[in-house]
Amino acid sequence: MLPPAPSHRILIVTDAWFPQVNGVVRTLATVAAELRAMGHVVEVIGPDRFRTIPCPTYPDIPLSLLPRRRLVRMIEQFNPEALHIATEGPLGMAARSWAKRTRFSFTTAFHTRFAEYIRARTRVPVRPIYAWMRRFHGAGRGMMVATESLQDELIARGFRNILPWSRGVDLDLFKPEPREQWDLPRPVFVYVGRVAVEKNIGAFLDLDLPGSKVVVGGGPQLASLRRAYPAVQFTGPRYGEALARAYAGSDVFVFPSLTDTFGLVLLEALACGTPVAAFPVTGPKDVLAGAAGLVGAVSPDLREAALLALRADRAACRAHAERFSWRACAELFLSHLVPIAAE
Repeated sequence: MLPPAPSHRILIVTDAWFPQVNGVVRTLATVAAELRAMGHVVEVIGPDRFRTIPCPTYPDIPLSLLPRRRLVRMIEQFNPEALHIATEGPLGMAARSWAKRTRFSFTTAFHTRFAEYIRARTRVPVRPIYAWMRRFHGAGRGMMVATESLQDELIARGFRNILPWSRGVDLDLFKPEPREQWDLPRPVFVYVGRVAVEKNIGAFLDLDLPGSKVVVGGGPQLASLRRAYPAVQFTGPRYGEALARAYAGSDVFVFPSLTDTFGLVLLEALACGTPVAAFPVTGPKDVLAGAAGLVGAVSPDLREAALLALRADRAACRAHAERFSWRACAELFLSHLVPIAAE
């Protein structure tokens, strides 16, 4: 833990950063802003500062090309008191290598199920990838994990030094009004997020549901899904108030992913008063736990969950989302950081 001080110099190294749009970027950007508002000096080093190449099978994600030398200069110029390595990509590996060589301490976070994502695209077995990830995170002083169920799973896979780190939601942006007035038959079932194979969107689009289906988001699978499901409305990406209206104007938010580690979109939907339907997996079962009233449903039968969620109390959805604060998320993150000074 960092010693008590009004201000610390905190460095976050991440392979997921703007202009990427995903939960990791939203989490890191919001936490960095909260920490700055608390008086800390926060620097985020992402791939936007380096030469990059497109990620194989996912060209929207840039990978930093041979970043080590330049990254080390940036780290030493900033002179951080705490180092957090957020991702396991080229920048994360270069930062980890530097920290190990200098015997400096750092923390990491488990944001993404890379093993499952790689298997979905290449059929590479998950076991050797998890073994590599254990070594990556095992060099740090602690690995931050978003949910209790994910923590239990990772402990079973041999991960150690796990630290709880939940998430938050912008309650001023995501709210029940105003609503998108979809010119579609009701009820409207919506998916929001990346349109990519690991999100399992076909499991939602194949459901026999009344009313209409809407997909909000962009990604490598967008064109093929548009061709395969002409009856579905695909809006493309939406941001800010337009995104909030899309949530609020829908009757149920359907989250078909089996591989997310949290799912910020779940909180965003609930904050807009929209109930959630999902499989009973890490993320949905954690986010929905402890709600006072029906705020959604999880079931191995996603159709059953979607229909049950139609009965939810939209006021209870909003009240449940109000339990998740970005300030509390940032304070917990700060409490897990360790002094970078050599042991």
